[in-house]
Amino acid sequence: MSTATGVGSLPGTDFAEATRLVLGELPDLPHVPELPARGVTAGMTGRGLAVVEGLAADLQPAGWRLTDASGVDHRRARSLLAQDLDTVEELAQGWTGAFKTQVAGPWTLAATVEKPRGDKVLSDHGARRELAQALAEGLAAHVADLRRRLAGVDRLVVQVDEPALAAVVAGRVPTASGYGRHRRVDLPEASAHLEWVLGAISDAGAEPWVHSCAPQTPWSIVAGAGAAGLSADLSMLGPEDLDTFAEALEGGRTTALGVVPSLEPEGGASDARLTERVQRWFDMLGLDLEALGGAAVVTPACGLAGATTGWAARAVRLSATVARNL
Repeated sequence: MSTATGVGSLPGTDFAEATRLVLGELPDLPHVPELPARGVTAGMTGRGLAVVEGLAADLQPAGWRLTDASGVDHRRARSLLAQDLDTVEELAQGWTGAFKTQVAGPWTLAATVEKPRGDKVLSDHGARRELAQALAEGLAAHVADLRRRLAGVDRLVVQVDEPALAAVVAGRVPTASGYGRHRRVDLPEASAHLEWVLGAISDAGAEPWVHSCAPQTPWSIVAGAGAAGLSADLSMLGPEDLDTFAEALEGGRTTALGVVPSLEPEGGASDARLTERVQRWFDMLGLDLEALGGAAVVTPACGLAGATTGWAARAVRLSATVARNL
């Protein structure tokens, strides 16, 4: 039986309402909602820095920057995360089964956070190593906190969001001036930093997934780093990715396929057509969907933060319907 879940982000600013939506419509694998419309402290980078352990940050005109002491915005990001988890704990009281949360990955943070004296963490080998290790340490504590809050949950998934990974390994991340590009990160280093983070999640007793809806994501590196689940926008997967996903599924890993449009398409969307699209993809891999059981997960193509509230709810329900059809 296929299951459905969300990528993470939703529109609006009412966290309790968003939590009720995912609990009600995604009962097999609900997730902690992310509502970036509440401001930078609730965005992907701010949320990631709220989890990081042992490093301080502050919000500057150019964005988030590592600092000697946490600024007011960093403290707000941590406080907001704690408040949101309080809400999840209250509304999911007595919840059993599975649950998912999301966090920005080490390379996406390195590509979006600045060093104390400016320019991205990505530009400094030592700084990006320190940030990845601090994220790994923070995730161990974060998983323990979620375990305490959701005591009945027997399967906790931590989705590591890496939308910048493709740009990092291809040398496409712009420098502070905007006129140049940071040097590409070698694949062994890219893999090592992911391994630290994914390993920390596994050691804490959770299941590490990696999500990206960016084209040319190096999925073979992700799989080799220890991801138990690969989550992608199906339209962004190329022929070079088929073997990686087939091997992952045959090896018992989870594949979350983003098939429901993140923005409302003209003319709407049909669950029958979306179901057929997923079936064709598995036929192309030469895999039997029935034999895979719950290893196939249906999601929206990417986050829903840019959607209307109405379409976001519809997309969540469509994901659940396609999963049932499969």
